[in-house]
Amino acid sequence: MPGPNSITSAQLVRLIGLPDAPAIIDVRTTDDVALDPALIPGSQRHDHGDILSLVPALQGRRAIVLCQRGAKLSEGAAALLRTRGIAAENLEGGALGWREAGGMMVPIAAIPGPLWVTRHRPKIDRIACPWLIRRFVDPGAQFLFVTPSEVAAVADRFGATAFDIDGTFWSHRGEACTFDIMLAEFGLQNEALQRLALVVRAADTDRHELSPQAAGLLAISVGLSRQYRDDLEQLAVGLTLYDALYRWARDGFDEGHDWPAGRPA
Repeated sequence: MPGPNSITSAQLVRLIGLPDAPAIIDVRTTDDVALDPALIPGSQRHDHGDILSLVPALQGRRAIVLCQRGAKLSEGAAALLRTRGIAAENLEGGALGWREAGGMMVPIAAIPGPLWVTRHRPKIDRIACPWLIRRFVDPGAQFLFVTPSEVAAVADRFGATAFDIDGTFWSHRGEACTFDIMLAEFGLQNEALQRLALVVRAADTDRHELSPQAAGLLAISVGLSRQYRDDLEQLAVGLTLYDALYRWARDGFDEGHDWPAGRPA
């Protein structure tokens, strides 16, 4: 069992990807990260010696701290945060324990900067991809929605990463949609995300025969785009849609609805 101020990898994996997921703080040394240059999904690196600078941002939030083995660096950093009223826990076994448990890791080299840009008036990929990035890659990522013809120029002038537009790295490849590409490049491969990806791909490429949920996702996505003039307002609401779809894909995909109760199958 984990200690009173620790959490296991099995417990943490159930929290990652949720809208109320804890802040995950990676305090591994530079040398340790060089041995395994990848991050637990949604985590952010921070110097253990400067851990108290995070206190203002962590107010009211749960925090999970990890180091290489779940020993002195993360134990000490979490304890320091608790002295400032932060609900901080140590990841038992650290990054090595997470790896041994089969946990997903995002290659650091695959993570662009925090600013992304794409075409305005999003429908499916351009909501699904920001959801994936915010929940599993970079919780602080920001998204710009601009005129399609200006995406490349905005990316260049503002140092943003363009996505879901022709001629860019983060876009459709063959039959795979941008969401598929991000899952592959970020190393995010589990059953729930693959199940969700099938729905996104089917809806985004208009191949509804791939997934019975695709038509519903398209209908709701089109409805949201008509309901909101402001793309960022639409994104905020759209994130809750994908939060629900992820919980369906993870926990409820085999559940049906029986009404009236007891009707013949």
